[in-house]
Amino acid sequence: MRRTFRLSSAPQTASQRAATEDLADVERVLGGNIGAFEGIVRRWQGPLVNMAWRYCRDRGRAEELAQEAFVRAWRGLAQWRREGSFSTWLFALAANVFRSDLKRIPSVDLRLEDAPEPAGPATQHSVLAAQQSSEAVRRAVLALPARYREPVILFYFHEMDVGAAACTLGMPEGTLKARLSRARALLRSRFPQLENEHAAMKLTELNTGKEA
Repeated sequence: MRRTFRLSSAPQTASQRAATEDLADVERVLGGNIGAFEGIVRRWQGPLVNMAWRYCRDRGRAEELAQEAFVRAWRGLAQWRREGSFSTWLFALAANVFRSDLKRIPSVDLRLEDAPEPAGPATQHSVLAAQQSSEAVRRAVLALPARYREPVILFYFHEMDVGAAACTLGMPEGTLKARLSRARALLRSRFPQLENEHAAMKLTELNTGKEA
């Protein structure tokens, strides 16, 4: 008996699967199935709330901003040109919503000089020390000037690549790389020990890694 073998396609990554589901939901919504938008909300509500919180540092306000971003996306869904991923378009729209709101009601910024120093290593409480250090790094990032904070938030915390982060912020990739470099320099000057801290999101390693 002659056997036939069927070649199976490689499994999709989580991001590829989300992109496929986004496209399908958008097509259904534009085709008249309003309920399909719920799939988009379920996939991206958490990331948008987290992103909004890093802009305003208020959980309630962050949830309201994320909701407003979804309303804007709903109204402008037909404007997505499919030149990039839906999530990149959604995050770019959300970033504009968050920036506009902060101009209306600015958040209280912490000066970089006032950000607490990350905890040093403690062998008997290594897990707790790592958590404290990571939290200190986050606070330091939030204390950066907005022009440097936004690229760091998208590139490190939301793990966007350079192209997606630049598209989200509406700037050339070279500008984004320059601002990431400047942000790293500011953090290193304030916290010299971050040079060797894993909690610092491998700031120096990523000079030649993720940006390449």
